[in-house]
Amino acid sequence: MTHRLDGLPERVTVYEVGPRDGLQNEKAIIPVEVKAEFVDRLADAGHQVIEATSFVHPKWVPQLADAEELLTRLERRPGVRYPVLVPNERGLDRALALGVTEIAIFASATETFAAKNLNRSLEGQFAMFEPVVARALDNGLKVRGYVSMVFGDPWEGPTPIDQVVTVGRRLLDMGCYELSLGDTIGVGTPGHARALIEAFGAPDRLAVHFHDTYGQALANTLAALQAGVSVVDASTGGIGGCPYAESATGNLATEDLVWMLHGLGIETGLDLDKLIATSTWLAGLLGRPSPSRVVQALAGKG
Repeated sequence: MTHRLDGLPERVTVYEVGPRDGLQNEKAIIPVEVKAEFVDRLADAGHQVIEATSFVHPKWVPQLADAEELLTRLERRPGVRYPVLVPNERGLDRALALGVTEIAIFASATETFAAKNLNRSLEGQFAMFEPVVARALDNGLKVRGYVSMVFGDPWEGPTPIDQVVTVGRRLLDMGCYELSLGDTIGVGTPGHARALIEAFGAPDRLAVHFHDTYGQALANTLAALQAGVSVVDASTGGIGGCPYAESATGNLATEDLVWMLHGLGIETGLDLDKLIATSTWLAGLLGRPSPSRVVQALAGKG
């Protein structure tokens, strides 16, 4: 049974990040054929956008060292987008060589995380991104921007809202079609989420990316929807996490998100039963149960 709330979108796009943001945090190397099946299962469940992999240097993210092989194995379905994350121009070169049509770049809202994650200053990161975005656009690619640590940073504490807006607007001005606001360590709360979105002035080019470290991901998502956002990042089975947050429990689980959205009468185009089956299959391969509460409640019930 569905019950709508006022002020919510009719439809939400779930931007699936499990194959990239989820698997990159795994200690064990997942075989490329398993990754290809994972992506195919996600498409079969109705996903229209699946972030497939990353062209980060294999030294830094060995779990995704098979990016080229994965992309050549994928059976691309009509109407499904398969963006990839690229950190720099070398990553863009690799993506272009494989005919990628959509990329994402990953910026920081704080000085310390920019230094630790990008080896750049807060200001210096833009000099790295500008040629990537310009070349991608010249080659007809769509570019999405991520901003991490938008609510808090483990070294600097709470992130000032105006600082996040400054970074985000610069990415949008570069030509990013969409900006994903990332709660990297999961410290956001609903009021803060709404205040940040409203500070941008218009939500139509914003997406949200919540981690569930403190159990706030769904509440924050609802606040974002009420503020006008209609694109939500999520990871099937809730896989993923953040090495900078003690006891981090990973990304918002796609199944938990879809349960809430369908209960609110919001269309997603996703088949919850197929998502649960995919999470159960993946959990078996990873050797641990899915952290998704919906998967835990419904798996095996038929």
